[in-house]
Amino acid sequence: MDFREIAQCRRSVRGYDAQRPVEKEKIEACLAAARLAPSACNSQPWMMTVCTGDTARKLAPLTQGMGINSWTEEVPVFVVISEGTMNLSARAGMLLKNNDYRSIDLGIACAYLTAEATEMGLSSCIIGWFREKAVRRLIGCKGKPRLIVALGYPKTDSAAETREKIRKPADSIIKWV
Repeated sequence: MDFREIAQCRRSVRGYDAQRPVEKEKIEACLAAARLAPSACNSQPWMMTVCTGDTARKLAPLTQGMGINSWTEEVPVFVVISEGTMNLSARAGMLLKNNDYRSIDLGIACAYLTAEATEMGLSSCIIGWFREKAVRRLIGCKGKPRLIVALGYPKTDSAAETREKIRKPADSIIKWV
C-alpha cells in the first residue's frame, strides 16, 4: 500500500478478535515506525508501553466509563503512549514559545504507529478516555499517559472493510495565501 491508500483505509475499529493473538513481529514493526516519527529538535519525548496478556486484560476496564469503550475487553494489545523526556533544545523552545511540543510529537508518533498497523493488516483505535492514575499504577510509567492505542485483528471481515470517509470540505479547512 502507498501512503494515500493507508490513509484512506485506516479507521478506528471497535471490534477485535480476542482469540487471535497479534504477532510480536507486527507489534515491533508498528513501534519501529513510531520511532521514525519526526519530533521537535529530534527530542522523541515519548515512552511506549506495550500491554498484552494479563496486563491488557487489566488495562481494558481502565479505558471504560460512562457507557463508552466496552469493546476494549476484546483488545489483545494496547500501546500506552506517555510523555517522556525532552532534550534541552526542545525544552528551551517550549518555554520560549509557550508551546508544549510533546503533544504534537506524541500525536505524530501515534499516527505513524497506526499507519504501520494498517500496513501490517492490523486494526487500531486511538483512545483518549482512560483513568490516568490507574493506568500509571498498572504499567509503572513515570510520564503522563496521553494516548492508548488498541491493536489487533478485527472481529469480523466486515469490520476490516473500508467505508467512505466523511470529511469537511477542503475549502473549509484549507486556506491558500
